[in-house]
Amino acid sequence: MFDLKIQNAKTITGERLSLAVKDGKIVKISEQIEEPAKEILTLATDEYLSAGWIDDHVHCFEEMNLYYDYPDAIGVEKGVTTVIDAGTTGSENIGRFYELAQAAKTNVYALVNISKFGIVEQDELADLTKVQSDLVRQALTEFPEFIVGIKARMSKTVIGENGIHPLLMAKTIQKENDNLPLMVHIGSNPPELSDILKTMTAKDVLTHCFNGKPNGILDQQTDKIKDFVWEAYHKGVIFDIGHGTDSFNFHVAETARQEGLICHSISTDIYIRNRQNGPVYDMATTLEKLHLVGYSWTEILDKITRVPAENFGLSNKGHLSVGYDTDLTIFKLKQGEKTLTDSNGNQRIATELIEPTQTIIGGKVYQVPATVGTH
Repeated sequence: MFDLKIQNAKTITGERLSLAVKDGKIVKISEQIEEPAKEILTLATDEYLSAGWIDDHVHCFEEMNLYYDYPDAIGVEKGVTTVIDAGTTGSENIGRFYELAQAAKTNVYALVNISKFGIVEQDELADLTKVQSDLVRQALTEFPEFIVGIKARMSKTVIGENGIHPLLMAKTIQKENDNLPLMVHIGSNPPELSDILKTMTAKDVLTHCFNGKPNGILDQQTDKIKDFVWEAYHKGVIFDIGHGTDSFNFHVAETARQEGLICHSISTDIYIRNRQNGPVYDMATTLEKLHLVGYSWTEILDKITRVPAENFGLSNKGHLSVGYDTDLTIFKLKQGEKTLTDSNGNQRIATELIEPTQTIIGGKVYQVPATVGTH
């Protein structure tokens, strides 16, 4: 007997299916499944099913002061099955984060900050004595299933007088540890974005890719994507949204889309303040903004399932296929009007909205509060 059977499901492409679960894994997918199950979930006619949504840039170590939140408040309660904390903790405090994360319903992973205390203070890379490769290696050895990469924040308020040097150190640490994934935060200069992208290599993740700052990807004089940005894009640097409080601009995203620079992955950079006060609120709201600037729902779902799973080596997640973890998101698409605000206060009206209704993690079904996506 199956543990769970989901019937009357449909994907965003219109495929009809039923799905059976045993021991937290998808064990059968068919148009109709007759075998019995301990629990049966029948979807409503207006509900869709996708692989579980993955947010690859969040901040959810609750014992921090600057950027923090609670995994389930930004995960299972928002239709998100998996979150990756993007460098909130470093080698000295990631052990405590791991302990707390084990109590969450949401799947929690981490990128370890190359600064040993993480983001205890805004300028964690101003003092390079805090960057110690042996401590990073020790953390990777101690928490190999939890840590899925490293994080370096490369913007003016973080690096002090150190220029591009912290990123060079991060690249060295990366090479010393089997070229594990590296996420790089960008913002105001120094360092110059051109130097950052020149240093990054294929499969490195550039987050905050559509920020509206002068040091961003858009030349504010010509209103075109900068040439060196295209060079990085074509060499395989991964462009990630990382919306955040100050890092998503409608015009930049729309201009990039029109020129053919398509983001690879969609993430929120959510933490308690921009969750409660905006402009982020939740993953669904971020998805609505990408849809508004021209991304199809099919594209969008791929960028929060398959793509982040592959980027960070989550080999059992991101696909609606037999053998994968039963991490699923059930959602509705609705017509309506909703005012969306980017990080610079620009507003637009969305008329097609996405609303997660249920989150399934490891085969367990959780209801999403009705307020999600209504901001």
